Amino acid sequence: MIFSCACLLNLWAAPREISVQEVKTSPLIPVYEPILLDSSDVNQKKFETKTLLQTTVGFDDVRNATTRFSASDSVFTFEKLPSPSDRQTKAVQLLSFFIDADRYGKAKLSLTSTDMLEVYVNSKKEKSKESFEDSLSKAKTIEVDLTLEPKRYEVIIKRLTDLESKNPAQLKLKIKPDKADSLLQISASLDGKRRMIIDDILDGHRVTGGSISPTGRYYLVNTTEVFPGNKRNTKIELKDLKTGKILTRFPTGTSLNWSPAGKDELIYSQQSAENRDLICLDIATMTETVLAKDVKFGAFHLSTDKKFFLFSQRDEIPADKGDLKRVLSPSDRSGAYRGRSSLFRFSIPDQTAQRLSFGRTGVNVSDVRRDGKKALLITRKETITQRPFSEQMLLELDLQTLTVDTILTDRFLSGADYSPDGNQLLLLGGPEAFGGVGLKIADGQIANSYDTQAFIYDVKNKTITPISKDFDPTIEDAEWSVYDKNIYFRVEDKDYVRVYQYHPNSKQYTLLDLPEEVISSFSLAETQGLAVFRGESATNSARLYAYDLKTKRSTLLEDPYKAQLEELDLSKPIDWSFVSAGNTTIEGRYYLPPNFDETKQYPLIVYYYGGTNPTSRRFEFSYPMPVYAAMGYVVYVVQPSGATGFGQEFSARHVNAWGKITADEIIEGTQRFFREHAFIDSTKVGCVGASYGGFMTQYLQTQTKIFAAAVSHAGISDITSYWGEGYWGYSYSSAASANSYPWNNPELYVNQSPLFHADQINTPLLLLHGTVDTNVPIGESIQMYNALKILGKEVEFITVEGENHGIADYKKRIEWNKTIFAWFNRWLKGEPEWWNALYPAR
Repeated sequence: MIFSCACLLNLWAAPREISVQEVKTSPLIPVYEPILLDSSDVNQKKFETKTLLQTTVGFDDVRNATTRFSASDSVFTFEKLPSPSDRQTKAVQLLSFFIDADRYGKAKLSLTSTDMLEVYVNSKKEKSKESFEDSLSKAKTIEVDLTLEPKRYEVIIKRLTDLESKNPAQLKLKIKPDKADSLLQISASLDGKRRMIIDDILDGHRVTGGSISPTGRYYLVNTTEVFPGNKRNTKIELKDLKTGKILTRFPTGTSLNWSPAGKDELIYSQQSAENRDLICLDIATMTETVLAKDVKFGAFHLSTDKKFFLFSQRDEIPADKGDLKRVLSPSDRSGAYRGRSSLFRFSIPDQTAQRLSFGRTGVNVSDVRRDGKKALLITRKETITQRPFSEQMLLELDLQTLTVDTILTDRFLSGADYSPDGNQLLLLGGPEAFGGVGLKIADGQIANSYDTQAFIYDVKNKTITPISKDFDPTIEDAEWSVYDKNIYFRVEDKDYVRVYQYHPNSKQYTLLDLPEEVISSFSLAETQGLAVFRGESATNSARLYAYDLKTKRSTLLEDPYKAQLEELDLSKPIDWSFVSAGNTTIEGRYYLPPNFDETKQYPLIVYYYGGTNPTSRRFEFSYPMPVYAAMGYVVYVVQPSGATGFGQEFSARHVNAWGKITADEIIEGTQRFFREHAFIDSTKVGCVGASYGGFMTQYLQTQTKIFAAAVSHAGISDITSYWGEGYWGYSYSSAASANSYPWNNPELYVNQSPLFHADQINTPLLLLHGTVDTNVPIGESIQMYNALKILGKEVEFITVEGENHGIADYKKRIEWNKTIFAWFNRWLKGEPEWWNALYPAR
């Protein structure tokens, strides 16, 4: 529960009444009676004074106010003011305060007033009083029923006062929990920090993108402001880097690209009569030039001389006639398999398009050389009998002669770009790429193919050199700088996402000292040593910065979430690691509740990775650690074996494991954590995970009894059915279960599947699943639910209608989070009221 000594008004042991003793007030706003042109209106109604109560007043008048007004003996008495004119006999004033509840429960807000008034809770009008009285003893009392969750509520009262009244206006405010909620504790306050809630993850004004112009003089910034209810205001602005001045705005959804010619020009497409136009905007003059008119294209690559651009057109393999469909491949179920992209070259001077590729094999442009003479193309061919079930071919197209050379073929290639001089290629791929030249794993291991590595290909000598073999972070993306000829890698570095500068000559990596823990994008200028990057940390939302490569200084450009962040009472996560029984350092971190008291004992929630990526230090996350902490939990995030970002050997432990080692480390870490921290109640420990983490939640309950509650979202209960039924089950398993199949390794598929050990589960388990999950089909939760019900175990199964692997819908995401909150409150706090309100017995 959050209290501020400066703002706490009055708190008695529940369920006794709380008298509100102080409110913020706006200035008095004069209200004039209208000129009565007729005795009644179009609805034959006569004018009544209560109509003046409907006068529109902006709530910011009181939200931004600094005036505080105190009660005397629990009664607010407002000074009587003379009426300045015959027609101005009334005035409106706003009053405000906050209500905080420590748990789910019900209460009543009672208002006794001599004035007319309206009551708003979180901007929603709840009740009105439409009469004047000359004393509080004669005044009417209205009550507002409150259903409170553990969060802050804003109460705004709009009072209409009579300036001609002989007596001063009076008001009395009380809050009382219902008898059934005798443990509910409520406080009333004015300002100060508040606890973070799920709405803070969804609502607010954030930076969603940013990039820098070729000369470093300008930058683009994308922002989105989300209002309660999911109303959105999205902007794309072009700004001057030095002054921050807005030069222009672009329509939402415009895809903007900087000119590849090193000039401050923006290239973008816009809808034409039937297809699209390609536009070049010269920022210096703010003039537009149409490069191509009415062309059917999507993604494109413009040449540096702006004489042509390459683009793809997508064709579909024809569908079967009738109501039956022949499945052409395991990937055909996903809907994207039948699409094939063909390559075209559009000549800007001639305004003609020429087909460059033909056939059933799709092709994509990976990069265009700076001189515009050659391009890198990647084709993908399915190889369903050999993992990872596809083979990539890297081609070089001569754009003058239209001849093609095959550079290499590899099953683990994921990307290729030219060096600034075109003499080398930067290749990205799995550790097994190019014959395993970049492998660094233990004997008997198979590499985790999601642990992306970097390689340099020498065009002249046709040699491949691994450059990240001894570099533990996992490559997210890379840019080879035209300015200083270094490569800038954005990487997964344990639970951080950082940027490293790689020097090709010295073959050394240098970590950039950037002021955020998770860097989401990093954009380099071409002719200056400048960059723009977007990042967030565990305790703040995304911000946009400029970075000077020479001085190594960052300058904050955009921080639209700042005001909302300043309202929140957040504690920074604390790093905590241990050396496992297997002699591995397992890293992690934990979050403490606001106003943490080390003499008390708190329930604990444990979270671990899903898929194979570590749990990064993001502020906005589907499983919001700061929100759990704000509800009175300690949250422990553990990074067990198998996660990428810790080195190839560590990530390879994910392969063919399915809980082996990883589960032991989670159990060991959890036990050591609550043993070493006296403020944890070891009998009230919960765990939560999704996807592979949901599998881990289920598997853990077959291995230990330390958890008092568990949550599995989109979890895998049977590795065999997931492998065969999920759209990507077989392809994910090519990494997680490399070379293992139900027919050659039944021990893995049966012994590691929680479903086959459901009788060992004794933890209350909440199963959550989207009804149209194409990654992990909902049947994975259905069969575990059926098993546990038959076994008479404590289990609940909540489906989220119309949602896929993640919960994307705004309203459903809130309801889904509250379901998780209520489940933990029920089992870890002994507070079933919220769960029972959401899912009453039927």
